[in-house]
Amino acid sequence: MLTRLIVRNFKRFTDVDIELGKVVVLIGPNNSGKTTALQALALWDIGVRRWNEKRQGEASPEKRSGVAINRRDLISIPVPNAKLLWRDLHVRDVEQVEDESGNKKPKTKNVRIEVIVKGITNGKTWSCGLEFDYANEESFYCRPPRSENGSKSQRMQLPPETADVRVAFLPPMSGLAAVEPKWEPGRINVLIGEGQTAQVLRNLCFHICTPDESSSNWQTLVADIRRLFGVKLLPPTYIGERGEITMAYEELNGIKLDLSSSGRGFQQTLLLLAHLYANPHTILLLDEPDAHLEILRQQQIYEVLTDIAEKQGSQIIAASHSEVVVNLAADRHVLVAFVGKPHRIINRGSQVLKALRDIGFDQYYLAEEVGWVLYLEDSTDLGILQSFARTLGHEAQNYLERPFFQRVATNLPQRARDHFFGLKEAKGDLVGIAIFDRLDKELQVGTALMELMWRRREIENYFCCEEVLLAYVQHDIPDDLFGQADRKNRDQAMREAITDVKGALATLGKPDPWSPDIKASDEFLEPVFKTFFKKLSLPLTLRKSDYHVLAGLVPKDQIDPEVVEKLDAIVAVASKASPRKD
Repeated sequence: MLTRLIVRNFKRFTDVDIELGKVVVLIGPNNSGKTTALQALALWDIGVRRWNEKRQGEASPEKRSGVAINRRDLISIPVPNAKLLWRDLHVRDVEQVEDESGNKKPKTKNVRIEVIVKGITNGKTWSCGLEFDYANEESFYCRPPRSENGSKSQRMQLPPETADVRVAFLPPMSGLAAVEPKWEPGRINVLIGEGQTAQVLRNLCFHICTPDESSSNWQTLVADIRRLFGVKLLPPTYIGERGEITMAYEELNGIKLDLSSSGRGFQQTLLLLAHLYANPHTILLLDEPDAHLEILRQQQIYEVLTDIAEKQGSQIIAASHSEVVVNLAADRHVLVAFVGKPHRIINRGSQVLKALRDIGFDQYYLAEEVGWVLYLEDSTDLGILQSFARTLGHEAQNYLERPFFQRVATNLPQRARDHFFGLKEAKGDLVGIAIFDRLDKELQVGTALMELMWRRREIENYFCCEEVLLAYVQHDIPDDLFGQADRKNRDQAMREAITDVKGALATLGKPDPWSPDIKASDEFLEPVFKTFFKKLSLPLTLRKSDYHVLAGLVPKDQIDPEVVEKLDAIVAVASKASPRKD
């Protein structure tokens, strides 16, 4: 089992140290380095294999001690130029060095990629480092580092345990080819490394099924698929005349369907399981294994994968975006967050652990990544604030573009407080802001969670006016929503709808629709648009979730100053955030 990964100067990494375990889940935003970490392990693996092929058991020569690796051998790290493996494409340093005469001469020094892997085998710990020197666009050299005693004539030996380490990389399912030729194992690995999993699924199953259908791994795979999807997986068939492999499954009603008829989630699951059974006693590098799987299936497949890996004597290192997988891994396995420097999310005391379990480790990850939390009633409020900020050209639009946003659906301040201060136990410098509809209760002041409320009944009151409603029916809509209804008819229909609903409110003793005390969204805007679209004989296509469109129609000089106050407050809080950077 691998226990630690240290990487220097590889792709986006300057110097990272990642703790590993029996099952490891890497989480983080897109382009944060999760796949890079998997590729670093794949690079180390090919370095170990090439070194053992050429130099195992031999002393390393002082000159030309490295073994050459061609970029085409990097089946899990396909790059058109070997220089792309180096951070910032920086492969050499040049510095001016004085000689004995005091003259300065340029001296070139290679920038080396270093990958150090630590592990434990049969109760014995070991460490194996490799360094990589750039040669040209097509190749580079690999060698162990020099011994720690500073000797210039001897390089460290690779631990003998590394000879038995097997690494297998698997990207997510990329679809399924209509026709799949029979491939040899080497070609299967190349296609997988290139992300062409659509070309290999039947081949993986064929190799598991060979030499016959009684293969224990094949029977177990068939049983897994029956339990998960309620269908019988039929053995793949090789058609020699065409050089193709075909495969089908049988539904409960006895109908047989080609594998291409199955859904993407079925294919993704089959790919994962077939890959596991085809690679026992292996370090399995899985890139987004939860891709194409719905929420309940993500949990189920995660449990199945970890169970099979345990039985197979394999180790799983997976990169994921799934909240479900994050929370499962935090409870049971090693969870590494790629926020700042990659680091393990660990238990930080019983109270903190309890808080994070109640809230969700995915929420803690977001708190680390963003550093501040925004609490609103729902995503409609967020969209409205974004529209106001864009119209005003307000600085808040930068912070609202990708916030850590949390709904407080029932508008209860205590729910926001429970969530915020639960997270703050784990991330002490967390800050937040909560903006509620107008409440008949006092809000707390002087805490890390700024609590505000609208002076009008709710945020929709700040664009609920006749001018905005008439502007909506007159503005150009790209999808030709109103069809043949001309502007004059639309204007008249809206004016009539406003009059009708305004009269109904008066009859019911409700506030005037332009009053700050009316619940604008439910009591006025919703019935107005229902009436308006009915008058045009059109289906209702503007609902509460679309009200940000109306907010965007308020002229800049007519936006209430209170809206600016709230946006200023968001900037004041968000600018104090401390996302994790180390």
